[in-house]
Amino acid sequence: MNTSYLATPSFPRKRESRGFQPPQHAATHALIAALCTLIAASADAQLVTNKFIRIVTSEPGSTNDLGARIIAQDLTRTLGQQVIVENRGSIAAEYTAKAAPDGNTLLYYGNSVWLLPLLRAKVNYDALRDLAPVSLTTIAPVVLVVHPSLPVKSVRELIAFAKARPGQLNYAAGTIGASTHLAMEMFKSMTAANIVRIPYKGTGPAVNALLGGEAPLMFSPLGSVSTHIRAGKLRAIAVGNEQPSALIPELPTVAAAGVPGYEASSITGMFAPANTPPAIIARYNQEIARALTRPGMLEKFLDTGLEVVTGTPEEFLAKIKSEITKWGKVIREAGIREE
Repeated sequence: MNTSYLATPSFPRKRESRGFQPPQHAATHALIAALCTLIAASADAQLVTNKFIRIVTSEPGSTNDLGARIIAQDLTRTLGQQVIVENRGSIAAEYTAKAAPDGNTLLYYGNSVWLLPLLRAKVNYDALRDLAPVSLTTIAPVVLVVHPSLPVKSVRELIAFAKARPGQLNYAAGTIGASTHLAMEMFKSMTAANIVRIPYKGTGPAVNALLGGEAPLMFSPLGSVSTHIRAGKLRAIAVGNEQPSALIPELPTVAAAGVPGYEASSITGMFAPANTPPAIIARYNQEIARALTRPGMLEKFLDTGLEVVTGTPEEFLAKIKSEITKWGKVIREAGIREE
């Protein structure tokens, strides 16, 4: 996927006219100019209506909520229109899927939008049919961390240690289907290491269990363990990203450290209801890209443990489809279902 990491977004170039010779008459020139102004104004009117714009996301205080509010604040300024954040929790995607496709409702969410249908028998929306990708926005690196008491300092050492003790090594994980769960299941599948899951009610409790020595290792979002890594309470071995993370560049990727082809991270992006006009999708894509690459915005996301990414709606859709294929295989093979 040709996304842009921490870079200024590129915008589509204007099409060159082919064989069209503009008339020379001054009155005709004036008419063409007036029509162009009217078309541009009409395009803006499709987005900037007399209604406020809502960005629907997960529960208050979550990473999704924080990111949505950062973007909403910038869009309010650039669009000259009120953009608010609505916390709809686990029904955010379903709510957005049923909203009018008029540009007034957006969804800011992560992997669970397209993973939930793979984990649950019945979901009241189809991620590919009912939602239109607008823009990928951030990547949250997932880090492989161990308790200092575990005598391993690399991915290869961990694999060897686990294979010498099949079924004896445990890992902490949050809710079913979370990155803390799926990242390790993929690792197990690709290394044939028999490591047993200890489930917790969320990432926070899982990290606390790791700190307390209840479980010796886990995959965790970097933002949840960075402080403990710096304090020496946990040891980071590798990052799940496809490329080294800008947040912790000295850490090797799991792929480079011994598991070729491995890639696991939490990605977040903006969606609109399906059938939202392409002109509105394109306008939001450009405005979000401008917001994400504006001076000062990058630092706001980095401070929360997120890397900024930009790209086209088509690139975001391609990424979602590849995620469904990749994680669908892991979920099927491991027999993972929501309880």
